[in-house]
Amino acid sequence: MTLATTTEILRPAAKAGQGVGAFNVILLEHAEAYVAAAETTGLPVVLQISENCVRYHGALAPLGLATLELARRSSVPVAVHLDHAEDVALVHEAVELGFTSVMYDGSTLDYETNVARTAEVVAHCQQRGVPVEAELGEVGGKDGVHAPGARTDPGEARAFVAATGVDALAVAVGSSHAMTARHAVLDETLIRELEQAVPVPLVLHGSSGVPDSGLTAAVRAGLTKINIATHLNVVFTSAVRDRLARDDGTVDPRKYITSGRDAVTTETVRLLELLHGAGR
Repeated sequence: MTLATTTEILRPAAKAGQGVGAFNVILLEHAEAYVAAAETTGLPVVLQISENCVRYHGALAPLGLATLELARRSSVPVAVHLDHAEDVALVHEAVELGFTSVMYDGSTLDYETNVARTAEVVAHCQQRGVPVEAELGEVGGKDGVHAPGARTDPGEARAFVAATGVDALAVAVGSSHAMTARHAVLDETLIRELEQAVPVPLVLHGSSGVPDSGLTAAVRAGLTKINIATHLNVVFTSAVRDRLARDDGTVDPRKYITSGRDAVTTETVRLLELLHGAGR
């Protein structure tokens, strides 16, 4: 059994200056692709299910339990992580189901409220051996910490981690969610300052908009957990479109969904190797 916590995966990577891929599961095929890629490379991976995804499916348990089972069957360490949860009850449910990591997202709250609620989540999860990721930055727009121009202050980040006891911290350094073009420019100087200020692994959200060169530079500067979702959805959808265009008589979804899953597996292999080798 190789179901692992994010702490077990991220701490060694942070110490070695390597990046870890964290990829969002929307369909079961996503999880299958990520685990296959991890086994191909021999590298650990984080499988993430977001609160938005839970709303899409109408419940956490069906997809969550299937993802956990894939992780248990893997030959390499796999963490199953609840992503961007603003609902504390959903965090508690994920812990009860057996998730090995959760993210409580209080980034749209004022600083004092974010600290208080995050600390409560940490206390609950630590008693059950589940690490907690949180997010900190300027409040702004629907993207919260990742609104354009938002940045995380190193001094505030240090105080936040000390006050809450979180195990990983998502920081705002120039990325933005849901980008389909890869032209975001990260603030490497700020990343280095945050890495020096904060004693836990740093997380980059909105990584789909960052080019390969930016991702490797960010890992070298001090980021460890690299969240990628939209980019892989683009890969998946493009492969499905190509498959259907070649045969417009296809009606069995397994035939075209397989094309998407295989394309995501191939790209995830590339990303895992890119991030792992970035710090060398």
